[in-house]
Amino acid sequence: MSKLEKSIINTNYKIGVLGGGQLGKMLALAAGNWHLPLYMLDASKDFPAAYLTPHFTEGNFKKYEDVLAFGKGKDILTIEIEHVNTEALHQLEKEGITIHPAPAKLDIIKDKGAQKLFYQEHNIPTSPFQLFDDEKALLNALQNGEVNFPFVQKSRTAGYDGKGVSLIRNAAELDSKLLQGPCLIEELVDIDKELAVIVARNESGDSIAYPAVEMEFHPEANLVEFLVCPAAISEEVETAARELALRVINTFDVCGLLAVELFLDKAGNILVNEVAPRPHNSGHHTIDSCYTSQYEQHLRAITNMPLGSTKMKAPSVMVNLLGEDGHIGLAKYEGIAECLEIEGVHLHLYGKTTTKPFRKMGHATIVDDNLDRAKEKARKVKDLLKIVS
Repeated sequence: MSKLEKSIINTNYKIGVLGGGQLGKMLALAAGNWHLPLYMLDASKDFPAAYLTPHFTEGNFKKYEDVLAFGKGKDILTIEIEHVNTEALHQLEKEGITIHPAPAKLDIIKDKGAQKLFYQEHNIPTSPFQLFDDEKALLNALQNGEVNFPFVQKSRTAGYDGKGVSLIRNAAELDSKLLQGPCLIEELVDIDKELAVIVARNESGDSIAYPAVEMEFHPEANLVEFLVCPAAISEEVETAARELALRVINTFDVCGLLAVELFLDKAGNILVNEVAPRPHNSGHHTIDSCYTSQYEQHLRAITNMPLGSTKMKAPSVMVNLLGEDGHIGLAKYEGIAECLEIEGVHLHLYGKTTTKPFRKMGHATIVDDNLDRAKEKARKVKDLLKIVS
């Protein structure tokens, strides 16, 4: 069967998405350009994606029965979060449902320890690491001198948006920062820059990379605060980062998107930190600044369409819009009018009803021919737009 024959879509085509948060919402917006309805599964119709689809099922994507029932009858199943019930996905795959990314790949990726072992097995550069069954085993290793301060501790499963990650610099921080349960310990990398490259791959094996982005983190929330594209790196490093990200997606044999988070250390080495097999925060800017958004690209990839151009239309800076510290309750947005007066500012509000400190409530992408000017505008947006209760 040719590529075009395999990628025919009709009005009865059913793409199911596990998850209905902001990523699902933006995926549905992209699908709307093709008049392609998406079927979503998540806990509540108050969630962002439910606003955009009549095909929203309330359920738990971590529950076997809910995922199994939801997946039946779909042409393709995909995800907007990796922490889903893969046991049900394996069963659906046996029943002939196409699932991207494949459940076997999800089993590896959603376990950060299994991810690191995968990189080790396939000679993909990553920081040195150790795995522990629980925090007690880690404490014993510290006592025996098998682990030294400082180190980064990561929960093996269920971590996201800075949760499940702890930087522990000395013994005094163990009481307040030690994570419980199975974990991964990494040596602290002497980081020059944190980069990310979004790559895509379709069923035919075609793959493509977006330009590398540079991430700047919020000092308290451990969330990306500014995301800058293009990254301030040499052409040589840019090429190496893209090639490494493409190597990772092809080694995983993943169909769809893969967000590859990278460390550039001060010696010039590029290391894979971790990956996410779905649309990702580090690709939000592509909606406004690239020829093909990461959301359209994901749809192209999982339906085996030709992959779209990843070229930039203009340099960009993306700002995560976080709930203000000290505010919990019905979300109110201050400063929207002032932000919209600034040329090149694109606001994306997720529609979450309740704000909490540092909760992702939206993002803004600022495009400008001059990157320094875009950064200046991004700082203005950050100062002007406040999400309070």
